[in-house]
Amino acid sequence: MTIPHTLPAESLPIEALPAEELGAGSAQRTRDFASFSADDFKAAFRHHPGGVAVVTATGPNGHVALTATSVSSVSADPPLLVFSVSGQSSSAPTLRRAEFVVVHLLAADGLGVAQLGATSGIDRFADSSRWSTLVTGEPVFHGTRWLRARVIDRLDAKSATIVVAQAVQSNISADAPHPGDDGLVYVDRTWHRIGAHSRIDA
Repeated sequence: MTIPHTLPAESLPIEALPAEELGAGSAQRTRDFASFSADDFKAAFRHHPGGVAVVTATGPNGHVALTATSVSSVSADPPLLVFSVSGQSSSAPTLRRAEFVVVHLLAADGLGVAQLGATSGIDRFADSSRWSTLVTGEPVFHGTRWLRARVIDRLDAKSATIVVAQAVQSNISADAPHPGDDGLVYVDRTWHRIGAHSRIDA
């Protein structure tokens, strides 16, 4: 095949490169690329800790809540964040259409909220004592730190959707920081508490 001069070789998939550019071991690398499975990918990330958040929104069919470890900050100015939504999630139809979402950044004492958002086949809003709605209509869980964000972009990524949102409101303030609760992370299929006891002084 002919490689267009306008496209850097390093941006091409490995099987598109001429053999002489791949060098020694190219056949093995090509096989590895082709055989890398979903289970391999899951195993790679299983020991990579993820901060735990719950994303809520509301739509024509009511409120939804989704527990996610994919929430990440993109920039502070403007205040952008991203998260992904699996197409298999019952929350996906609403989150794919929502104009605004509320992202709850959970500490260890928010484990119950995390478990609620991660449990399928239940009414996550059955206990009305655990949540209330903002004047704008989105549900927020009590005792959590949250950001209300306007969805500015979505990207279809095969069976998932990547959502980009800009924070517009929060109950978190730099001038009045929340007490130092232990963090909540998910790693190796288990919830973990991180805090002073898990600190590594380097």
